[in-house]
Amino acid sequence: MDELFAHPEQIRTWLDVADGRGPAWEVVLNGYASSVDFPSQHWYRELAARWPDAKVILTVRDPEAWYRSARGTIYAISRDMPIRWVGPFLPVVGGVTRLATAVIWSGVFGGRFLDKAHAISVYQAHIEDVKARIPPDRLLVYDVKEGWAPLCAFLGVPIPAEPFPRKNDTAEFRRRVVLLKAACWSILLVPALVVLGLASWFLG
Repeated sequence: MDELFAHPEQIRTWLDVADGRGPAWEVVLNGYASSVDFPSQHWYRELAARWPDAKVILTVRDPEAWYRSARGTIYAISRDMPIRWVGPFLPVVGGVTRLATAVIWSGVFGGRFLDKAHAISVYQAHIEDVKARIPPDRLLVYDVKEGWAPLCAFLGVPIPAEPFPRKNDTAEFRRRVVLLKAACWSILLVPALVVLGLASWFLG
């Protein structure tokens, strides 16, 4: 999703993919050697079939911990009022929100993410589906708590000298959300304050 904020022109392409009107995968992923997370993860079957030599990494974690994290971060932000209200004024935020709703909340979870048992069953079914579909020699079932070693061994690259990144942990995500909400409130409130100031000036 970070790439969509950095390259908002891609949002329209992914919305077309979600609607079944997307271009060829070579066009969608032009310039990329790999893809991670949503939205591309939703079409892992198609991508794995299109590039049969590509390796597949399936990240796993405790389902209860996953649900708490997802509900408190990406789901919460998708339902946050200031962020939803700012969509018409900030197209990239509105576009990403629409895409997340179409692919994740309405698509993957069928509009039932708040049904914890249903959401966890979908999560677990996805894990089993990947394990069943991807040959073992192409697949790494990976918990990020394992750090660099199994990941680098699977990809055939040296272990980096720097610490394992934690960019998307809950604390970091919430810090970024605070900044985003502050930006959204400023976009919403500044025009209102300007209008009030002008009205006060004209009436006063």
